[in-house]
Amino acid sequence: MERKLGSILLIDDDQSTNFLHEIIIKKSEITDTIYTYQCAEEALEFLREKDLDNKFPQPDLIFLDINMPRMNGWEFLEVYNQLPEEQKGQIVVVMLTTSVNPDDRKRAEALNLVNGFRSKPLSVEMINEIYDEHFA
Repeated sequence: MERKLGSILLIDDDQSTNFLHEIIIKKSEITDTIYTYQCAEEALEFLREKDLDNKFPQPDLIFLDINMPRMNGWEFLEVYNQLPEEQKGQIVVVMLTTSVNPDDRKRAEALNLVNGFRSKPLSVEMINEIYDEHFA
């Protein structure tokens, strides 16, 4: 892959899933920077905080699980949608889930914030498809 994304944010409450997805993202060579959070609330705090250069993180791509304790993926999106634009940037959000509920897919497709709905596990082929669709 010639061009790389600045960073990817993984939000999934399952540590082993995040570990596997980090390996797959590294193998795809789509980015050198991966941020991983097991808690949607902590991911939101990360998106709200400026770095040493006084910039918000603004990852290019967020992989978001639906079913998480405390704050699920839908609740994350509600709060994320209210963030100021300088905190959101031009982020692509892909729901990455084990949900087989067709209502979840319909709900995701109805939201302007969600750019895709994919089933776990993530694969290099899936990453390449997402890249071609949203970043090529």
